[in-house]
Amino acid sequence: MAYLFTSESVSEGHPDKVADQISDALLDNFIAFDADSKVACETLVTTGQVVLAGEVRSKTYVDVQEVARRVINKIGYTKSEYRFDGDSCGVLSAIHEQSADINQGVDRAERMEQGAGDQGMMFGYASRDTDNYMPLALEISHQLLIELAAIRREGKEMTYLRPDSKSQVTIEYSDDNQPQRIHTIVVSTQHDDFDEEATMLAKIKDDVQNILIPRTKALLPERVQALFNDTIILHVNPTGKFVIGGPHGDTGLTGRKIIVDTYGGKGAHGGGAFSGKDPSKVDRSAAYASRHIAKNVVAAGLADEVLVQLAYAIGVAEPVGVFVDTYGTAKVVLSDGEIAEKLKSIFDLRPAAIEDRLKLRNPIYEESAAYGHMGRKPEVVVKEIESPYFGKKKFEVELFTWEKLDYVDAIKEAFKL
Repeated sequence: MAYLFTSESVSEGHPDKVADQISDALLDNFIAFDADSKVACETLVTTGQVVLAGEVRSKTYVDVQEVARRVINKIGYTKSEYRFDGDSCGVLSAIHEQSADINQGVDRAERMEQGAGDQGMMFGYASRDTDNYMPLALEISHQLLIELAAIRREGKEMTYLRPDSKSQVTIEYSDDNQPQRIHTIVVSTQHDDFDEEATMLAKIKDDVQNILIPRTKALLPERVQALFNDTIILHVNPTGKFVIGGPHGDTGLTGRKIIVDTYGGKGAHGGGAFSGKDPSKVDRSAAYASRHIAKNVVAAGLADEVLVQLAYAIGVAEPVGVFVDTYGTAKVVLSDGEIAEKLKSIFDLRPAAIEDRLKLRNPIYEESAAYGHMGRKPEVVVKEIESPYFGKKKFEVELFTWEKLDYVDAIKEAFKL
């Protein structure tokens, strides 16, 4: 019997994502002027207020207020009527020094023996659901909101749009896990006030159906476009008005959208958030490393679907456990435990080695803080970061290195594929 699977996404203007982007922008600014910075920045946003907290050990100094305001304005909170805007909101910093007790377990005289910044388990997932080995429902959910933000910034259509929005997509799968059709799409978007609520609802639903969905569909591969059909159940702003939104409508916190950040509920999640954390925190770096492994495993043809778990003890370099589940799709006559052992010989999973392999000691994080950390396009970009104390610096950095298919040949060779 066919089954349904659902994933959601939230826009860059969602309160939790505003918080994530501020936290990662702060991290980028610390790393830009001191690559060895240890950072764990948390952000809270609410009506007219931003609260920054966390622990930092760095040789540089960051104007955290200026960074927060820049991010908020970039997202689109630029009007006082939103009750939260970059120029007038209050910004309170309660950031303090990182615990020396934690630091002694991380730093080592021999850098490669650097211990994990915390204990915990991290998961990576990949499948053949989409061309970039991500779950399909999440992929479409992200794309809907990326396109909605593009329409908002263009300012030619749907000119009533405000920054806060959410999407949700339900896919119908066959018994052999093949997507059959899109069953339901939900889009909730913040908007300017209308004189009549009924007129407003009808207008927004019509625009989503005739502008947003066709534009989104056109960006997807043909095999995904074929899943769109005339029987899709479409819910648009199902509660009615959505004028009050953003941090005024709902308090936002860093790290509260970890399923949106990863695989939309497919596979598993260890529970640790990413944003605001430097790569010594394996919550972030090992989650990227496990995605890197999983994606290369599927791309190499070792399995059609795979879940990779890495687990660490604080202050210990080597992972305490490496777990692999191929869901019975492995193409080799090996148990999942044997596959895990071979993968350990291919990938150095010590935190410092992960940092080096994935080039994580660079200011690459603000770009990851909205529309998912996984399934993104790896690319080289030039970034300019300005400090009121140290001037401007230009960086040529590689974004989303954990999405590169640079270990496919090594996996094929090791498993004789």
